[in-house]
Amino acid sequence: MKSDSSPVAAPALYGYRSGCPIASTLDLVGDRWSLLVVRSLILGARTFAEIQRAPEGIASNILTSRLKALAAAGLVVRDGAGRRGRYRLTHAGAELLPVLQAMASWGLAHLPDRWIPPDDFMAAQPDEVADVQRA
Repeated sequence: MKSDSSPVAAPALYGYRSGCPIASTLDLVGDRWSLLVVRSLILGARTFAEIQRAPEGIASNILTSRLKALAAAGLVVRDGAGRRGRYRLTHAGAELLPVLQAMASWGLAHLPDRWIPPDDFMAAQPDEVADVQRA
């Protein structure tokens, strides 16, 4: 099934290993932090400090690097400068929601003693979490 979304460019930091869509997606978001940053944005975090408050404890230099890579890939947009900057998911970034929901479902089914994701997270749709500026 082909999406109507525009293709996402690989960040200059990475590059695609192959033409495989799974490998290429992992090239963009397969590190241990990127999908957690996307999760935080889906759950309503908008500032650097809010994203950094996630329970996994991401270091500020790692968060800075991941936000830049996600922005370069067209998954996140930063509005404003300095400490007043706010982050939001693009439509392409919001389309990762079903991936995160599937990962959460799998983790609940196969890993003991995991937190229960919020119902609104599990029921959300990508168009509901995309924070696309309207003209």
